[in-house]
Amino acid sequence: MSGQGLRVRWLGTVPYREALAVQQALFRHGQEQHLLLLEHPHVFTYGPRAELDKNLRCIPEQVGADFVAVSRGGDITYHGPGQLVGYPILTVANKLGAGAHVRNMEQLVIDTLAAFGVSAGRLTEYPGVWVDADGPNPRKICAIGVRLKNGRTMHGFALNVSTDMTYLREHIVACGIPDRPVTSLREEGVDASMEEVVGVLAGLAAQRWGDGAPVDRQDVAWRHRPEDLAPFSRGSGPGSIVPAAPSSAGSVTTAPAGAQRPDATPVHLRRRLDAAGVVGGLAISTRKPDWLRPKVHHTAEVLELKRTIRSLDLITVCEDAGCPNLSECWADGTATFMVLGERCTRACGFCLVDTRKPEAPAADEPERVAEAIERMGLEHAVLTMVARDDLADGGMAHVAACVEAIRRRRPATRVETLISDARGDGASLRTLFTAKPDVLNHNMETVARLQRAVRPSAGYARSLSVLARAKAAGLVTKSGFMVGLGETDAEVEGLLADLASIGVDIVTIGQYLRPTSNHIPVDRWVEPAQFDRWAEVGEALGIGHVEASPLTRSSYHAKQAAAGATAVPAPA
Repeated sequence: MSGQGLRVRWLGTVPYREALAVQQALFRHGQEQHLLLLEHPHVFTYGPRAELDKNLRCIPEQVGADFVAVSRGGDITYHGPGQLVGYPILTVANKLGAGAHVRNMEQLVIDTLAAFGVSAGRLTEYPGVWVDADGPNPRKICAIGVRLKNGRTMHGFALNVSTDMTYLREHIVACGIPDRPVTSLREEGVDASMEEVVGVLAGLAAQRWGDGAPVDRQDVAWRHRPEDLAPFSRGSGPGSIVPAAPSSAGSVTTAPAGAQRPDATPVHLRRRLDAAGVVGGLAISTRKPDWLRPKVHHTAEVLELKRTIRSLDLITVCEDAGCPNLSECWADGTATFMVLGERCTRACGFCLVDTRKPEAPAADEPERVAEAIERMGLEHAVLTMVARDDLADGGMAHVAACVEAIRRRRPATRVETLISDARGDGASLRTLFTAKPDVLNHNMETVARLQRAVRPSAGYARSLSVLARAKAAGLVTKSGFMVGLGETDAEVEGLLADLASIGVDIVTIGQYLRPTSNHIPVDRWVEPAQFDRWAEVGEALGIGHVEASPLTRSSYHAKQAAAGATAVPAPA
């Protein structure tokens, strides 16, 4: 063991391929102890020695399931809703071998089941965990499959909590064992929630793999209602406005979950914040500290660049978002262009971008962007985008065309792309990766617990998977997030650890500023010294460069950060 604590992450429901990308990155780059806990949508996975002709009894897509080949032992198995999947990505002694690691996981599950009054054990001839293992009718309740290489583990266990057993009984021969039944906690008479099972198992795992150090556990939101998420996901606006009523101390008063809240916070948004445990916040009229009051001076050179942008009918985020660093960046030969229009198909709780129905991408935009960069003489250009879920590839081909146009017109310019998640679609992302931007940037935006409140159409694991896939493609990777949304200092350090462990090269951290009373309230003003400490923590964890200050935005000092980063292909 490495002497450091276990980092436990409850990630909610995560498509298998996205979770696999995160696993692979932690396996390749990380040295810390991680336990990913999650549920998958319906999926069948099979190892290299699986006998599909005998053990697959359905056409996966016809039963609504994905079908994925994996590099683990075992035959075909199933993952789906109601099944707790655990991926321990650990550093273990090679001399112990995969068998010892499997037994370790089996014991973790056996102890977890015992806490719910279920007696379970092992069968000598089959891996996994079995109810009534020593009795006349052993029933498999947990499948296990692992990979161990160079002292690092991946894959793990799948514990049936309230699983639809049809998928395991009728659609496959589970784990290639035709003469042994399968079961779940629910079928064994235990009506435990997923949250309860995760709580017990995570505590036992920390004792088993945490090496005596404090556990770092972070969860995405456990409770949310589809009706709370839908208005933002559809881009139909933030919901009802309630009257502002700041307290005498200048902070927003609190109220029970779901009640009308002060300071004009929209009802749907407030519910999501309640679910994440965030109450109160600073009134929008609260005076900003001096360190959040930039002194902007537009030189004649900057004004000329503005005219160039307007003449080509382009949008720069620098201007559109009123970035306080515009003059500094433009004078330094860096600018950020927003492509694919200015209307977004998502409406995140922190963002002021227009959410009306987007227009079709402008076919000539790549050439216009390239011309602007040539005329401005930029050394470093950032291409950012609105989310375009209305496009089959999420807009990745258009961004790739912009990269290629810039390279043709001004090869010396370094190109950074700040992209959405393309709904996690690997083929769409590869379209952009093939264009090989010099830096691939995708923002996490916030810590795990606040994802549903801050950006309900995105996800923590999905964003990690985008960065992991970019790193595996040999690109320099970058991410950024805001503070002051209700996170804790420990959660920030946990996020930095996750980014470091998947190989992210550059990270930016800045203070969240509330655009209007319809957006998430500011929870706190973070002092500059704390940003300095986070930069030190991130770089000590292995991130190549952390740019952190109250006024830092995604593209701040982008040229300098990129200059010090080199793309390194992921090891096999």
